[in-house]
Formats: sequence, C-alpha cells, structure tokens
Amino acid sequence: MTKTVTKIVLASGNPGKLRELKALLDQSLSHISFSLAPEGFDPQETGSTFGENALIKARAAAQLTGCISLADDSGICVSALNGAPGIRSARYAPGTDADRRIKLLEALADVPDDKRQAYFACALAVVDGEGKLLYAGESHWHGKIAKSEAGANGFGYDSIFIPDSLDETSAQIDPETKNRMSHRGMAFAELKKHLLLSL
Repeated sequence: MTKTVTKIVLASGNPGKLRELKALLDQSLSHISFSLAPEGFDPQETGSTFGENALIKARAAAQLTGCISLADDSGICVSALNGAPGIRSARYAPGTDADRRIKLLEALADVPDDKRQAYFACALAVVDGEGKLLYAGESHWHGKIAKSEAGANGFGYDSIFIPDSLDETSAQIDPETKNRMSHRGMAFAELKKHLLLSL
C-alpha cells in the first residue's frame, strides 16, 4: 500500500535552503513533499534564542499556508565574545557574508588560539497547520575561529570555523562530510528519525 504524501512547507523563501533540506533528508522520506513558503513570508525574528526564532518562522509559514511547517534558525556563538554573534549572526554586520567574517576576525584579532572556542547552533521547529508545536530540537557543532579565512566550500562563517578534531575549516571539507558532521546535519538527522516515526 502506497503511503499518502504529506506536504511540509519550509519556512524560507530561499531555494538553496530547500535543496539543502532535500539533500539532508534524502530519499527515505519519499512520502513527504517539501516546498518553500509562499510570497509574503517575512516574519520578524524577535526571539531571544535560536529555538524561539525557529518557532516564530514555522508558525508564520503555517499561518500563510495551513500546512505543516518546518523552520530552522542557526548561527555561530563565540566564547570570547560572550556568545556573539549568536542569533544576530546573519545581521552581525551590514553587507555580505564576507563583511561579517571580517568583523568577527577583527573582533578576535588579539585573542590567542586557546581562547577562540566557538560553536555553530541549529534549532529546528515543526508545527501543524494551526501552529501547534510538533517537534523542536537543537544541535551544536563545536570548534574554534581561525586566524584567517580558508576554503571555498560552504557559506556564512564556514571559511573561518575549524571544527574540533580537524585542522581545516568547514569550508575546506567536502560537502558530504560536512553534512554528516555539522550542526545542521546533526539537527536534521534527529528530525528525520522523528518524521519517519510520526508521518
């Protein structure tokens, strides 16, 4: 008997995020159809944590579509900066990802190697069509901030983040390995277990 296809809206307007989601969740969820949030999706991320912002985005998508909705919120937290950029990672500096990386490296210019600890965080939230929370989870990927950029893979802060147990940045490792190790990879692996059991 064929499973009924369940539609889940990704609370984002970014096609790249949709491609990444499909790659992370692979074919074992073939009974689930993923699509982007419709035009007009632009929630204000007013939460004080990654989890709160993920829930805000998921509920905004559900309100627009009436469908089960999935959202993520992620960023990088640096110990020497008391957790900054944190939930403001995408808004840490005006301009491009490169501008934000430059600002972070400048903020850590005088910080020695043994004090440059950091972690990426990824929080996920899934709500039903009425906004009721069905799933929430958060994963962290620990490492440190490099002294300079290296690597061409990835995006955001990848080229200045050196994961624990590696001596290269997350922009230097191949995408498949990164998806397995990263905060997003771990978060979506846990979500996949939940979706396989519940949908």
